[in-house]
Formats: sequence, structure tokens, C-alpha cells
Amino acid sequence: MADARPCRGLSIVFVICAALLLARLPLGRCQGDEDDYDDDDRSQGASNVFATAVYSRMMNLTSIFAEDIGRHFDFCVKDTDKEWNEAFNFSSDLTFLTKCVKETKGDLPHRLCTSAEVKFYFSSFIQNNGAKNFLSLNKNCNMSSWLSGCEPGWACSVDEKAKVDLKEEKNIPIRNVNCRPCCEGFFCPRGITCMMPCPLGAYCPLATLNKTTGICDPYNYQIPPGQPNHSCGSADMWADVESSGEMFCPAGSYCPSNIRKVSCGSGYYCRKGSVSPTRCYKKSSCPPNSTNQDITIFGALLMVALSLLLLIIHNFSGQMLTSRERRQAKSREAAARHARETVQARERWKSAKEVAKKHAAGLQTQLSRTFSRKKSSHQPETPKGFGAVFGDAGGEPKKEENNLPKTMQSLENDHDSYDGFNIEIRDKNVKKNAPRGKQMHTRSQIFKYAYGQIEKEKAIEEHIQNRTFSGVISMATNVEVRTRPPIEVAFKDLSLTLKGSKRKLLRSVTGKIMPGRVAAVMGPSGAGKTTFLNAVAGKATGCDMTGHVLINGKAEHLRSYKKIIGFVPQDDIVHGNLTVEENLRFSARCRLSADMSKPDKVLVVERVIDSLGLQAVRDSLVGTVEKRGISGGQRKRVNVGLEMVMEPSLLILDEPTSGLDSSSSSLLLRALRREALEGVNICMVVHQPSYTLFRMFDDLILLAKGGMIVYQGSVKTVEEYFAGLGINVPERVNPPDYFIDILEGLVKPNASVNYKELPLRWMLHNGYEVPRDMLEEAADADSSLRGNQENPSSTSSESQSLAGEVWGNVKDIVGQKQDEYAYQFSKSQDLSNRKTAGILKQYRYFLGRVVKQRLREARVQGVDFLILCLAGVCLGTLAKMSDETFGALGYTYTIIAVSLLCQIGALRSFSLEKLQYWRERASGMSSLAYFLARDSIDHFNTLIKPILYLSMFYFFNNPRSSIGDNYIILVSLVYCVTGIGYAFAIFFQPGSAQLWSALLPVVLTLIATQQNTSKLIADLCYTKWALEAFVIANAERYSGVWLITRCGSLTNNDYDIAEWNLCILILILYGLVFRCIAFFCMVAFQKN
Repeated sequence: MADARPCRGLSIVFVICAALLLARLPLGRCQGDEDDYDDDDRSQGASNVFATAVYSRMMNLTSIFAEDIGRHFDFCVKDTDKEWNEAFNFSSDLTFLTKCVKETKGDLPHRLCTSAEVKFYFSSFIQNNGAKNFLSLNKNCNMSSWLSGCEPGWACSVDEKAKVDLKEEKNIPIRNVNCRPCCEGFFCPRGITCMMPCPLGAYCPLATLNKTTGICDPYNYQIPPGQPNHSCGSADMWADVESSGEMFCPAGSYCPSNIRKVSCGSGYYCRKGSVSPTRCYKKSSCPPNSTNQDITIFGALLMVALSLLLLIIHNFSGQMLTSRERRQAKSREAAARHARETVQARERWKSAKEVAKKHAAGLQTQLSRTFSRKKSSHQPETPKGFGAVFGDAGGEPKKEENNLPKTMQSLENDHDSYDGFNIEIRDKNVKKNAPRGKQMHTRSQIFKYAYGQIEKEKAIEEHIQNRTFSGVISMATNVEVRTRPPIEVAFKDLSLTLKGSKRKLLRSVTGKIMPGRVAAVMGPSGAGKTTFLNAVAGKATGCDMTGHVLINGKAEHLRSYKKIIGFVPQDDIVHGNLTVEENLRFSARCRLSADMSKPDKVLVVERVIDSLGLQAVRDSLVGTVEKRGISGGQRKRVNVGLEMVMEPSLLILDEPTSGLDSSSSSLLLRALRREALEGVNICMVVHQPSYTLFRMFDDLILLAKGGMIVYQGSVKTVEEYFAGLGINVPERVNPPDYFIDILEGLVKPNASVNYKELPLRWMLHNGYEVPRDMLEEAADADSSLRGNQENPSSTSSESQSLAGEVWGNVKDIVGQKQDEYAYQFSKSQDLSNRKTAGILKQYRYFLGRVVKQRLREARVQGVDFLILCLAGVCLGTLAKMSDETFGALGYTYTIIAVSLLCQIGALRSFSLEKLQYWRERASGMSSLAYFLARDSIDHFNTLIKPILYLSMFYFFNNPRSSIGDNYIILVSLVYCVTGIGYAFAIFFQPGSAQLWSALLPVVLTLIATQQNTSKLIADLCYTKWALEAFVIANAERYSGVWLITRCGSLTNNDYDIAEWNLCILILILYGLVFRCIAFFCMVAFQKN
């Protein structure tokens, strides 16, 4: 198009020259002898000028076709001018036009197809789906008039008096004279008598007759029978590559014009339909006549490099974290050593100070006696070292000489008042000068502060235990009493009944648990101990609850205090791929007050680690099923420590001593008693504690089967109470074991009371109102013991139909789910007066935790990367690039493989940590911060996995589309399928989630690629948009002779070349929508 204006000027010059050269002929019309045109050399110049003028007129047709192309071919043509230039810009070589001008004696303009004929050709092509003989009958070629120019490869001219306007859009001119073979470089379809130029990328030489087959090679059309003068012409049609592949410039050669074919040289490759050769990459294999460059060497080198990188990651994945932990351990050990040395120095100094005070007391008595006597002017020699107190040796005694008693008295009362005795850790002078709170920035300062406080607390405990005078003084002057908001939980007539089956889980439970005391909940199996804890904590679902639960004397929901309530589940729900310290530190960061300084949070964590005896394993991984970590007892203590580090006011524990030996249980109980000294209300379920552990509890709640209380009160009075009922514990028998055996019915007490009457006896003993049903059941039990008739209630229960039981169980499940959803989405007022870290801070904490987990899982990640690389190699090698389908087959396999591998990889982000998330969510941590942090880290895979796959697939397959376009599509695809993987991981169990992840990509791809699939259904498949993006990115690289092939392929698949951005956007929207679905499922569908 850049040469259009100069060509119009040349056409005016040609008019003048043609008038002089062809005086007898009309403008643009050639008649007479052939010699009149070829006699002299001036005819060659006239042919060139004429060819240029014809080319100019051809290029001016763009504006005429622009509207039709935009209306009919907008799905495959984005820029009409650009596509027209790439197909018909012959300005670099007009040889085929010049030759045709000479062959037709200047009659070329009258043989070219007008706009109407071009539209007729392409309209028929579209209507007949590119059939070989697709043109309809017209005024030149019909049943009554079938000229030789109607045959393939031939064309005719118009009458000498007729004028041809190439811009004519409606009427087809009559062409029925001077029929001859089509010029090379042009194609003349069967059923139309005009010529059209072959587009760039085509090779249209004159055909030669194969006398054996009677076919004009290479175009595969036959000459009409009975016409010996009819010869083979040029090409007969321009259609898709399958219908007219012989017209395309063959692979291994390039065609700078449509009548010239050049073999590809060494170092270059030429694809089918190439206009120019393409230089090969350096070091790639490109012998002469190469159809594609062999760049598998680059893929092999990349694979080796990636394998080495993955090997390094596999072997050294934990080194970064290990080295960092070692540096922290050195700093921590140095701080602990400094604290111990300081404490030792303090103790030595105190010992020396005690000795000095004794000597000072004796010296005071001696000096008092001496100064009370009347002596001469000779003064006694002042002992060396006390001149500062009594004055100079040779002078009069100063007034300060009698201050020693005051000094000693002051030292006795406040042993920190003088600098000489003031090197205690955290003494008053040190407190003034030492950095506090936010002033402590370095790790060493923080650890020194924390260990100094811990050592000081240990020393104070020792002094208290030893009952020394200095210990009492130190406790009175230095102990900073830590108090927590008290929570007293009282419950009266608390009953739980399943909504469907109406089975009672708790019945008329009355009592209370108080701050500063450790209460044990005991009972036989099925007594409802865990149910009791859930009811007290407000977590019982699927039940009708009656009675009252009072918090600090007020009818409030315990959920309002969840920020200062710790709940230790029965299972050890901790992160196995984190160390002990990392688990505890994360819980402290998220659940302690946001106003607390970092050193104080470190102090809390260090205090818990020390009290639970976890110093030796603090840097050890907790461990998972696949990778062994710390022992079971240590894991149990970490499970408890997760709640202790948040400094709760109420701590509820479900069987924390199960599976522990006596020493570990004793260590855990001592740590809990320390918590109780700070005002913490502790309630825990225990099974068969030893007598020593039993005596460490303050209160006991003993439950019988059916959820009824047998005893609730002090541990010290439990034996006295049962003795009053005639139940005496035998000698050398553990009391709790004996009581539980009685409640199980294994041991019959040596008394008139029946074990089923014990709940009733307790209620009567305390003056509680006894429900009528309990009185009836007690009477029935008494009568059955006397040998009377069966219990009517049991008879009625036995006669209950099986259908009724099933229906009751279903109602229980439905009611439980309804309560769970109501619990999840209900909001309660926060009465805890603790402001924890916000969403952004928690997001940062979660982010750091997930980074550590990913680094420790780098080996698994490396295996994923290796599998993805192997998939790229296999698919790039097996699914070779096909020009006919624009690589659709290879891209289909790519979508299935990448979707499957990335979805399965995404399952690990959430399916393996459901229990941990449920626990953290129940404690008040942000679900949004948790989800966003894991998704943010997975963006690393979203960006890296396409690179790994393309580094193999692209270099082994070598498609025409750019690697940048392929990368963008793959990033969008991975983002999409990762969101789908999240939803599967959260909603389904791990086995079902893996099955869905494997089936979904295959099923959706089959649906999207079927021709008879509804467009609406296909549009709902993400695979359709991914495949369309791949095909469009590749199809855009096919121009010129490939234009019809591109349009045919896109229309068959219902693709639109302008929708590439839409495809990317829809894939991203799919990823966002499924992430929202996954987050909703994570919040709604969870245990409590």
C-alpha cells in the first residue's frame, strides 16, 4: 500500500505511452499481431509500466473489500490492510505481472476478476465449505454456455468495446472472447472466466500435462475431453491447505514471488508457504532444504540444567533454614549462658554480702563498746578499708561515724540501694538503663531479656521453696505479679439432646469451674466428657441445649471470649513441617495482644518452652507421617503449648495426658499449675491418672454414663463424700480408677447403693431439683434389680422401628450441619478486651510460615517440576507441529497435561492442613489471611511451572507462535486450574479430590473439542478458552497463502482471532471465581 500513490502516477504515464505505442487500439485493449507487441525493446518497458499500473489498481481494491471482509471475515482478519498487504503486496517483484502482460498482449486488465467476481468466488467458497467444485452457475458459465475459459486453469476476456471496472461490486462482466490458459502466478477457478493473482507464499507455475494420467500436474485437474487444442494452464483454485496444498510453496523452499521457488540454504529453514527463509538459531541443526530448525539441543541442554538445579534443590533445600536456625541458636545459647552466668554471679555476690553483713554486725558491736569508753587522745587504728566510713586515722571522728547502723539497717531492708551491692540481674539501676520493649531490636538483646527474666523467675521459685529470708525479700521487691482477666464458668441444669433421635447426651449438669484452679473431668467411656467440654465452650452442634451457662455470673456466650480461651483438642494437631519453636512462635504472634512488644512475646514463648521441657527439641521438626520428628509425648506437649503461649484466661484440654508416661504427665501438670497460679481457669479431661497426678488437681468433675454428674468439688473431699455413701476405696487402690470401675459396673461397691443411683444421690446431696424422668428411671432400675418386669422404656426402645432410627439419625446429621453453618456465620460481641494482630499482620505471619513450609517441601516441589519437564519433552516430541491444524493437537495434550499436573499439585496447599486450619480458625485467626498467604506463595508455581513446561515443549515442538504468547496463556491456565484445585482440595476428601483433578481436564477437553457440542456448554469449559488462545496465537503467524486456511479452521472451531485477550481474561476470571468458591467452602464446610 505504500506504493499505491506512485503507481497511480505511473498509470497516467502509461496512458500516454500506450496511446503512442498502440495508436490503433483502445486504452487497455490489445489486438492485432503478436509481433506488433514484441518487435522492439520498448515493449519490455511498456510491460513493466503496465504491470505497475495493474498492480496499483489491484491494491486499490482494499477499500472496496474492507467492509465485506470486516462483516464476513472479522473472526479471522484483525487488520484488513495488513492482511491484504501480506497476501498481495507484490511491490518487491512484479515479474509475474510483466510476463502476463506480455503473454496477453496487454489484455491483463480485462482478464482480472472484478470486485463482484471476487465476492462471488469467496461467497461460494464459504457457502460450500471449500469444496473443490464449489462455484455456482453464472452468466459466463452455465448450462447453455460453457466456454473453455470456464475450465480450471483457463480464463477469457471481455468484448473489445466493453469497459471493465475492477471496482464494480454488483454485476459480473461478460467474458466470452479470447479464452486462453491462465498466466503463471494467477489462479483461474473452474466455473468462472477471470484470473486472480496467487497470494504471497504460493507457488503457481504453469501446469504440465501428465500423459499417463491425463492430469495437469501439480494441480490435479483434467483438461476437457474432445478439445485437443485445450492445454494446461496455471493453478485452478486458492483454498485451504488440505484442498489446494499443491498451490502452497513447498516446505524446504521459499517463494519470494508466486512464480519463483528457491531452495532453503544451510543455516536457514523454510516452512510451508514461506516467502523468505528464516535464520536458524546458533548451534541448531539446519542442513539445506530444512523444513524446520532442529533446536532439540537447546531443550536437552535446558533439561540437563534444570535437572542439576532440581538436584541442588533436592539436596540443599533445607540448608538456608538450617543455617539461619544455627545462627539463631548461637545467639540464643549465648544469651542463655550470659543469663546463667549473671545469676551465678548474683548468687555469689549475695552469699558474700551475707558474710559481710555478719562481719559488719560483729564489728558494730565491738566499735560500740570501744567508743563508749573514755580514752585519751590516742585513737585506735582504724581498720583498713573503713576509713571512708569513720574518717581519717589521724583526725577527729566525723559525725558520719555513727551512720553504720543506719547503713546496715538500710542494707537489710533494701539490699539493692547501694551501688556496691547492685549487680543483680534486672535490678533497679539496670531497669533504668536497659533497653525495654521496642528499644530492643537485635536478636541478642531480645534473648538476653527473655532468658534473664526466666532465670530470675527460677531463682525466685527456689527462694520461695527454700523459705529463706532473702528469697522472701526478693519476692516482695522484685516479683512482678502477672494477672490475667478471670473467667469463671458456671452451669446449671445443663442438658444436651440430639435434635433428631432425641437421645440425651448430658442431663442436668450443675457446677462451676473457677479461675486459679485445675479441674479434672473423669468418667467411663461414653459418659460425655468431651461433649461436656464442647457444651461449656459453646461448640456443641446438632443438639438442643437447655439450662444456663454463666460467664463471670452473666448470661454470655463463651464465644465472646474466644481470644483469651485456649482449647487443646484430643488429637495432636500441629504443623509437622515446622519446628517446635516455629509452631509456638507463630501461635504467639497471631494470638497475643498486638500491643505486646516483640521481646515480651519472645519471653512468653521461651517461658512455655522451658516449662514444658522442650528445650532439647526446640529446633527439631515436629514430624509427619512420612518424616519422623519428635516423640509422641513431646508432640503432645507442643499441642498444649500452642494454647499456653497465647496466655489464656480459660484453658480447656481434651485428654492431654493420653499416651504420656508418668514423668511427662507430671511435667505437663506442673506447667499447667504454674498457669493456674496466674489466675488461669483450667479444665481438662483425663483418663486413669496416677495417684500422684490425681492429687495435683484442685477440683474433680466425675461423670456417669448418660452425661450425669456423680461428683463435682474438691479433690480432697471426694473420698470423704463416697465414704459417706458407703463406698470406701480399698487400700493400695488408686481412687479415680476405683470410682470409674464402679461407674462402669465392673466393681460392685460394698454398700446398699447402686451405681446407677449415684447421680441421683449427688443431686439430692446438694439439694438440686431432680427431673421427673430421672426419678422414674431410678424406680425402674430399682424394680429391675428386685427381679420385676423389664424396663418399659427399654421395651419401647427395642420395639422402635428401624426406619424410625434411620430417620432420627438423618435428622441428627441435618441438625448438626445447620448448627455448624449457623456457628460459622454467626457473629458475637468481643468481650475479651484483647486486640490481636490484624489481617495484614496475620497475612505477613502466614506468609513467612508458608515460605518455610515450601522450602522444607522443596524435594516434593522438585519432583513436580521434573514431571512437568518430562511431560513437555514427551508432548513436544510426539505431538509434532501441524500447519493444517495450527498445532491444535499438541496444544490439546498440553492443556490436559498441565491442568492435571498443576491441579494435583495445588491439592497439597489445603488438603493436608485442614485440621490445622480448623483449629486456628476456631481460635480466632483470620481465614482470609490464611487463604491469601497460601495462594500468594502458590503464585510462584503459577509463574515457574509454565517456564519449565515451555522450556521443553517449545524447543521440541517449535510452533510458529512466540514463546511469550505461549507463556502468557500457560500462566493464565495454571492460575485457572490452581483455583479449581483449591476448591477440590477443600470440598472433597483427598482421594476424591485427586480423582476429580484427574478426570476433569480430560472430560472438559473432550466436550470442548466436539463439533456437535452446544456453544453454551463449550463456553463453560475452561479448556475451550485455553485451546482457543493457543490456536489464535499460532494462527496469527499464518498469513498470505494461509489466509483461507486460517479462516476455515477458525470458523470450523467457532474461534475468533480478536478474542485472544478475552480468552486470557476468562481464564483469569475462572481462577478468581474458583478461589472465591474455595474460600467459601473453607469457611462454611469445616469441623468444630
